[in-house]
Amino acid sequence: MEQQFEAEVTDGGERLDKYLASIYTQQSRSFFQKLIKDELVLVNGSLSKTSYRVEPGDTVSVTMPKAQEIAVLPEAIPLDILYEDFDLLIVNKPKGMVVHPSAGHFSGTLVNAVLYHCKDSLSGINGEIRPGIVHRIDMDTTGALIVCKNDAAHICIAHQIKEHTVTRRYRGIVLGRVKEDSGRIEGAIGRHPTERKKMAVNEKNGKPAVTHYRVLQRFRQHTYLEFQLETGRTHQIRVHMASMGHPLLGDALYGNGKNPFHLKGQTLHAMVIGFLHPSNQAYMEFTAPLPEYFQELLEKKL
Repeated sequence: MEQQFEAEVTDGGERLDKYLASIYTQQSRSFFQKLIKDELVLVNGSLSKTSYRVEPGDTVSVTMPKAQEIAVLPEAIPLDILYEDFDLLIVNKPKGMVVHPSAGHFSGTLVNAVLYHCKDSLSGINGEIRPGIVHRIDMDTTGALIVCKNDAAHICIAHQIKEHTVTRRYRGIVLGRVKEDSGRIEGAIGRHPTERKKMAVNEKNGKPAVTHYRVLQRFRQHTYLEFQLETGRTHQIRVHMASMGHPLLGDALYGNGKNPFHLKGQTLHAMVIGFLHPSNQAYMEFTAPLPEYFQELLEKKL
């Protein structure tokens, strides 16, 4: 069954297809180019071209075609639920869990778990492959993640993420002693020019990215930090800290290859998530406690 969604533009200047891809973050610009060509997108009630640049106050209406059915099955995987209501679910994701199915990961994902937990109450904007998923964190990053249970909530949260108004604070342990007590890292992030599995600071082809950090504790060879994101690029904290010469402890992709504590992946935790609730617009903030392995590391002589 087709579904219709509507969004009001607050910041103008973007091409119509790019604007839609920034709101519905798991769909590509080419996907929306096809919808525009198929006359499924209206601006202020009228058909428009892909090249149209949206203006503040525009109302963009989208008719989304029926999502394709694929074989993603509900699985009775325990979830650490920090909060739940009619609109959304805040989950404390464990280390090693992939957020949504992908090549090599069609079971054991967060999507499999929430399909079982929520039954039919999940947003479908992104299609059956990623129901409810409005943002994500890496497989080996732990912490708070929003799952949307209906399409109105999905649109609202996606818009806040696009406008950089969602509070996202992380905790991480990095190699070396960071000198400054706090700082701001600004560097566009894009695909690494030669290693396709990696991202890199890439001012030519990357997207703008800003990370704030604050030292919480210095150890002999490591530093415990709090990070606050302005943007949410792929591997953002990992790439920015590696670019400073302080990769995250345990990061096999961006680190120095050494793993004295036999860690599985980077020591990074999405600790705090805050946003305006989709229904009543009240600000809500949730904290995911540090995982046990992380707490044990802080008690060692790092």
